[in-house]
This record gives sequence, C-alpha cells and structure tokens, in this order.
Amino acid sequence: MTAQLRVARLPMAQSPLKVTTLNVNGIRSALKKGLVDWVAREAPDVLLLQEVRADPHPEALAHLGYDSAWFPANRAGYSGVAILSRRGLTDVRAGMPHEEMDAEGRVLSAVVEGVRFVSVYLPSGSSGEERQGFKNRMLGDYQTWVSGLLAEGLPTVLGGDYNIAHREIDLKNWRSNQKNSGFLPHEREWMSMHLEGGLVDCHRAHLGEAAEYTWWSNRAGAYANNVGWRIDYLLASGVAVSGVSVDREARLSDHAPLSGWVRRD
Repeated sequence: MTAQLRVARLPMAQSPLKVTTLNVNGIRSALKKGLVDWVAREAPDVLLLQEVRADPHPEALAHLGYDSAWFPANRAGYSGVAILSRRGLTDVRAGMPHEEMDAEGRVLSAVVEGVRFVSVYLPSGSSGEERQGFKNRMLGDYQTWVSGLLAEGLPTVLGGDYNIAHREIDLKNWRSNQKNSGFLPHEREWMSMHLEGGLVDCHRAHLGEAAEYTWWSNRAGAYANNVGWRIDYLLASGVAVSGVSVDREARLSDHAPLSGWVRRD
C-alpha cells in the first residue's frame, strides 16, 4: 500500500476591511459637499456616519454597492447614526438599548464579515449645564453597554464622535479649554477608563505622540490655522486597525473622515 502524504491546509487570511467614520453634520449637507464622489474615490468597505440629522437615506450610496442601516432620532433634523457596508450587514442592532440615548439615535451596530462595527455619537455638553448633565449620565450608561458588548467575544470596532478630547495633545488650545465641555477633567478620566476596559485607540496608536485633529470650529481661522480637536475615534477590541489616517482636505463637514484597515488574520 502506498502511503499518501496529507498536507494540512491552513486557512487563508481574510482581506482587510477599510473602515471610515465621519460625523457628516447633516447627510444632506454632506451630499451637497461631495460625499458621493469622496466615497466612490476612497471606497471604504464599512462607513460609519454620525449626526445624519435626517430620515434614512439608503438610496444615497446604494448605487455604489452599499447596504445600509439607519437609526434616526425621534426629533426631526437632529442627531442620528448610520452604518453602510459593501460586504453586507448582519445582526443589526439599533440602540443600546437605553430610552434616553435611543430617543436621540446615538448608537447603531452591525456585523460585517465576523466583526461587529458600532457607529456612535456621544452627546455634547457645550450648550449648557442641562446637556452636560445628560452627557455625564450617558457616559456611565454607555460604558456599561460597551462592556456587555465586548463580553460577547466578537471582534469589535467602535467608530464615531465621542465629543471628548482625551489628552492635551488632542486639541490645539488645551490650556484655555480645561473648563469647557469636551476637555473637562472627569470626561478625560472617563475616556481613560473606557480604553482600559479593553479598547485600543487606533488613531493614537498610529500617531504616537504626534498631534492630528478631526474637528475644527466654524469660527474664523480655526481650520486654516489648524486649531482643532481630536474627538472622533476608531477604537478596537480583538482585532487590529492599522494605517489610521485623517483626510483633512475632504471638507465634507466640520469633521474630517477618519479611516483605517481592519485586519482579521
């Protein structure tokens, strides 16, 4: 009898997924500013949108091959998040669930090729004490939800506008903003705790100690002088996100697209 040599077949590494997160500050506005052309050129596999401020717009990018899920706020023209994918969407979950957060359409998740992607838009407290109090409460509840999500064990990427600059290097004028929402000491401490719960800040990991921003005020000179804040994040657990970059020149919104490559091999 002739012995047969059996060669073990190793699983092939999956191709990386390009993910982009972008606060569009109104989907209609972003479409007028060239969102379709930008997406056609950059071709993210997964696109996480925040502050869509409209009813679902699945037709906007469907011709480019995107399936989509949308989670608008109850209030018209306010907040809202979406996930678009060229690789399909499964196990779509709208909300945390959390009555107050979900009424504002702030969290949406879905699985794409074995990775759970989350589009998140955390509240801003810049309009006054009431909204800052709401933001403070929601940070704790959101952390509880994220901990439960990570406990499911699926590789996870959270992308979105956290409305928090974590470190001094994450905003240009940190000294004058220490008493302002988005850079308050307790917000920064929460962000540290959030990351310590099992998440990697993939943009900061890529930057090292360099400064790079994702949002600029509409005040005169802020963008031109690069007086910005890094408040948009790609956070990962159980999966690597490499090559993270900001497209500062896109100008689709007052935020810049933040993109990276999700590698699952």
